[in-house]
Amino acid sequence: MAETKTVAIKGDFITLGQLLKEAGIIPTGGAAKWFLKDHQVLVNDQAENRRGKKLRSGDTVVIPDQGQWTIK
Repeated sequence: MAETKTVAIKGDFITLGQLLKEAGIIPTGGAAKWFLKDHQVLVNDQAENRRGKKLRSGDTVVIPDQGQWTIK
């Protein structure tokens, strides 16, 4: 697997949809619903399909064939 990228958050959390947009995987936040419907996304090794899922410091997101991100 490719290297783990780090995403720094300013508040207590970032949503999964915001992460997908910030990482450049989707063009807009509205595309998150469709991306999550069609692609496997793992948050802390658990399948996740809610764009509003709150990601906090220490969480890890893996999208097979796309990459891995750690929240800081």
